[in-house]
Amino acid sequence: MTNPLLVLADHAASWRAREMPADVAHHARRVLVDWFAATLPGCSRPPATLIAAALEDETRGGGGAVCYVTGRRVPLRHAALVNGTASHTVEFDDIYRYAVYHPGCPTIAAALAAAQSRGATMEQLLRAIVAGYEVSCRIGVAVQPSHYDFWHTTGTVGTFGAAAAVAVLLDCDAERTAHAIATAATMASGLQQAFRGEGMSKPLHPGHAAEAGALAAMAAARGMTGALDVLHGPAGFAAATSEDTGKWDKALAGIGKPYAVTDMTVKNHGCCGHIFAALDAVRDLQLEHGFKADDVVSVAVGGYKATKDVCDRPDARTEQECRFSTQFTVATMLLHGGVRLAAFAPERLTDPAIRALMGKVTVALDPECAAAFPSKRSAKVEIRLKDGRVLFRHQHTRKGDPDAPLTDQDLSDKFLELTSDMIGPAQAKALLAQLWEGQALPGVVPLVVNQARAAE
Repeated sequence: MTNPLLVLADHAASWRAREMPADVAHHARRVLVDWFAATLPGCSRPPATLIAAALEDETRGGGGAVCYVTGRRVPLRHAALVNGTASHTVEFDDIYRYAVYHPGCPTIAAALAAAQSRGATMEQLLRAIVAGYEVSCRIGVAVQPSHYDFWHTTGTVGTFGAAAAVAVLLDCDAERTAHAIATAATMASGLQQAFRGEGMSKPLHPGHAAEAGALAAMAAARGMTGALDVLHGPAGFAAATSEDTGKWDKALAGIGKPYAVTDMTVKNHGCCGHIFAALDAVRDLQLEHGFKADDVVSVAVGGYKATKDVCDRPDARTEQECRFSTQFTVATMLLHGGVRLAAFAPERLTDPAIRALMGKVTVALDPECAAAFPSKRSAKVEIRLKDGRVLFRHQHTRKGDPDAPLTDQDLSDKFLELTSDMIGPAQAKALLAQLWEGQALPGVVPLVVNQARAAE
């Protein structure tokens, strides 16, 4: 068979100079806007703040990349690690549904750090993003759905997105890009058990992927080689992390048809994406039928395997657990009409009204929803009311998916909602305009919390 790694490396390297269609460039800006929307709220929260503090000694010499957690110029790998971690903390990051994967967190964290360090242009950054998304999303398709039984795709496959994107910015030819991808494979990691329980490891996965991928590309640019059969070989990445040596014909046939960066899901809720279809159904049923949370007797959610395995958490208590709890998020939607940043404030986590509603929500595996995964992220919701009505909706897709996309205005509204408190409304509007239209890279964006500390 054709070596998939060489095909992907050749494609990635072509983005250094190939024509970039206007719609592809626009979608690359969309994912960049969305990355900042997800990242900046995570910059004042653990674990990104803890990692930045733990590695403070490593930044004293400065660097060319921006660490958005501290507002300092730092070395490339440091920025990739810390920013990549921050980007996955509040669960508002993009999704490539066919690979069960959040490509923006690792790919953009590494690409932006490399672009800033190299003094690149916005166009060069956008090219690198497109390449990183395409390479990693195709690898993700090759190993799914079985990869997701045990592995966190954003930590594993994200390493390839970071490596390919940084290789483009380092002007690696196809051969050196291939070695960057090959070396990245042996550092790809991220166990799913990390987010089936409590702990801070999950956001670290894309941070590690961004740093490891950047390292692989930096080493390859200097001549380091990797095993070029590492993706499809009998003891390679696919064999070790999925049910076979990879569905490469399917994955490679999809290159550019359409480009992955143009086929993204933009999150409309601040929690695990496996709950979104159920939340959309609950919201729409409540709007259409006008009932209140107090009117609800029960809510039965039927979903695909990950909805049941990862998000059936009837007694979730912590912020991390509640972001992955169908019970908590459905109760929050019924009571408050949305699941945004405020949903996970301390007072919400212990709200007796939410706790009471959680006990009325059940989750089950639905065979039809399971069969449609991962191409369709669906749910079936049945709500029983005290007046005897039984409401039902089969939600075939999620608001924000490619077939029900957020508009540019929706995305801008999301950005301003999530970032204005973090950097101030004026700075948020200025950064948004730069990301949509600017030709220069974004630089340091001081956090309000850091400015307050400096003034003390």
